[in-house]
Amino acid sequence: MVQTAPQPSSPSVVKQDVQENILTPRFYVTDFEKAAALDLSAQADGLEAMLAEMKADYNRFHFVRDDAFEQSWDHITGEEREAFLDYLERSCVSEFSGFLLFKELSRRLKGKSPLLAEIFSLMARDEARHAGFLNKSMGDFKLSLDLGKLTKQRTYTFFPIEWVLYTVYLSEKIGYWRYIIIYRHLEQHPEHHFYPLFNYFESWCQDENRHGDIFKALVRSQPQLWNTWKSRLWSRFFLLTVFVTHSLTVQERHTFYEMLGLDPTDFDTEVIRKTNETAARAFPVYLNVDHPQFFPRLHRCSDRNLQLKAIDATNPPKLLKWFRKAPHLLGIIGDFLSLYLIAPLNAEQLRDEIH
Repeated sequence: MVQTAPQPSSPSVVKQDVQENILTPRFYVTDFEKAAALDLSAQADGLEAMLAEMKADYNRFHFVRDDAFEQSWDHITGEEREAFLDYLERSCVSEFSGFLLFKELSRRLKGKSPLLAEIFSLMARDEARHAGFLNKSMGDFKLSLDLGKLTKQRTYTFFPIEWVLYTVYLSEKIGYWRYIIIYRHLEQHPEHHFYPLFNYFESWCQDENRHGDIFKALVRSQPQLWNTWKSRLWSRFFLLTVFVTHSLTVQERHTFYEMLGLDPTDFDTEVIRKTNETAARAFPVYLNVDHPQFFPRLHRCSDRNLQLKAIDATNPPKLLKWFRKAPHLLGIIGDFLSLYLIAPLNAEQLRDEIH
């Protein structure tokens, strides 16, 4: 049982930067002129309908903190406190990254592609709510992010607009499955419900789902993203990249998932299976996750990544550290290539069967 106590005062630590590594969420820019020139006619009706849904703003009053937050969280200590704060921080940075990208897309497309500009403006609204809510949750643990300074200090990565459509679609859909699986699990196991943020995950994941549906329509509006041999290779690559990243992140955060009463490997597997099945609705191919080598190699990448983190935590000379890390890095690359060479499944052939 959580003991009630006065709400902690303002955060005692305000972080102005975030330690970056290969799994840290990035901030992105793209080719805004090319985005403005996208021909949306093939999906115009669907996009108009989704714009109307976004305008309805079903979650307008959802992200309001209730009395359940008004207590001390000092009983969450040590490794568990650190693991939860890491989860909140990475999630906040990820949502804020989406906000910055969508806001800039909306600004640059205004007057050039009005439909997209308005859609991106409303998606930026949602992402800002999510990031702000997560940052307030960090404040309950006497820590917060200075998102304004983060905007100016972080390095921005350029992604072509085609890559943005692929990756944002996948990130929104995998986010949906992460949130809904956690929410349903805690409904069945309330003894693991240790913080009120999780009460918001059902409506939260609906925002992710709506955003994903918009990006699905954008992908399907561009035949070059699903009807060419290049699109089959790229969609396969981005599916695998997102899944490998997810597996590595989940295993790095294993303590957080164990706090929720979840087995990290089982959780990772379920999220990937569900996201892969969902991606078949938008992409020309999806991955053969039932191949006997798929999950063993994927989880071996996670194990190698944990070995890399363990080596990073030691203090030998840099050259010696590099030699120790090299076999694990090469192993991850080898497993990634082997996974990529597993023949994918043709989603276009199943298009009429997938609902």
